[in-house]
Amino acid sequence: MLMRTDPFREMDRLAEQFFGTTARPAVMHLDAYRDGEYFYAAFDLPGVDPDSIDCTVERNVLTVRAERRRPTGENVELVAAERPMGVFTRQLFLGDTLDTDKLEAGYENGVLTLRIPVAERAKPRKISVTATGNGRQQINA
Repeated sequence: MLMRTDPFREMDRLAEQFFGTTARPAVMHLDAYRDGEYFYAAFDLPGVDPDSIDCTVERNVLTVRAERRRPTGENVELVAAERPMGVFTRQLFLGDTLDTDKLEAGYENGVLTLRIPVAERAKPRKISVTATGNGRQQINA
């Protein structure tokens, strides 16, 4: 018996993993960078109601959860449905060098931006060197 396979089945499966499905949306994309004394994480969340965004930090794990819903109502007629809907979640493991107690979050133009200051203990600091004795050093080999 000859088995036939669909050559596009594997491509569809990979596309669903990358782009998501309506039942299981893809992850939210992000940019993360350090600028001076702050660490930034910017998440793409177009069309998400800011009230549905939830950010939590537990120990050094930052979790961002957001939900995008389709318009509903008695007179709403869905003509096309290509954008992923549902709950999106993303976790970041933050280093001990960040001060998560002072984390700030803002949402503008579909982008959630988190700003986390670098902890004082992680900032470079100058260490003064003092001379002892008569200025001579003993070197042991």
